[in-house]
Amino acid sequence: MSNLDLWVKRIHQLLDSGLVRLLSMIMALCAGGLVIWEPMLFAQAIGGFGPIISPALIWATCTAMIYGVGFVPHRWYWQVFFTPYCALPILTYILWLRLLS
Repeated sequence: MSNLDLWVKRIHQLLDSGLVRLLSMIMALCAGGLVIWEPMLFAQAIGGFGPIISPALIWATCTAMIYGVGFVPHRWYWQVFFTPYCALPILTYILWLRLLS
């Protein structure tokens, strides 16, 4: 194992909690459900599906689901790409926009 691989694994161990994983899974299911149930209403609530927010929503939902089920990619670069450190704040922000409307 390289030093970079060990460093990434050590950083991700900080969020290795069942409660955080459960919260991540619930948030991902809520975001996916809101998009599937009423996409136009959800888009109006968050300010529209633009070129920035749409890919961010898809990536954050998929990443939160991957993290929530407990899957850990083997390669360090996939762990960095699917990091919950970026995905959970993005998903929280999008869901917060929905709650404020």
